[in-house]
Amino acid sequence: MSEERQAIETSGAVGCDGSVILEEQLCFSLYTSALAMMQVYKPMLERIGLTYPQFLVMTSLWQSDGVTVKQLAERLRQDSGSLTPLVKRLEVAGYLQRARDRRDERNLCITLTAEGRALQAKGRAVSQQFAKACELPTDQSTQLRDGLTALDARLRGRHR
Repeated sequence: MSEERQAIETSGAVGCDGSVILEEQLCFSLYTSALAMMQVYKPMLERIGLTYPQFLVMTSLWQSDGVTVKQLAERLRQDSGSLTPLVKRLEVAGYLQRARDRRDERNLCITLTAEGRALQAKGRAVSQQFAKACELPTDQSTQLRDGLTALDARLRGRHR
């Protein structure tokens, strides 16, 4: 029996007839949880005028402002080309500014505007509302996050 087949069978994700059971697939649970998360976040973020990807960009900048597009892309595990349209929309909205990095003119540096910094309190409230909607004790939430972070690192390590 192949290692792959054995891993699937020992996980309980295969029925008696050898068929794969959808509801027992980790990928399916991650997918449906992500969809549910987006459905919960969407109305909360609409109230503050952000999409979920924009919220991630702003959260990263609230954590550490004055970064290059490349640094931001690395933090968010995205390519810089997909972030550029998001950053431009946030600039048009008045939340951030893009300017050439004084140390290296080839790079664009992103900094929050006063309006972008002021939005942080509303962003924090959204995060708190989402945490409350999850109805998970803090230790369980932390354990889940840490497990997913470890899974992400293992999967990314395989594809380098």
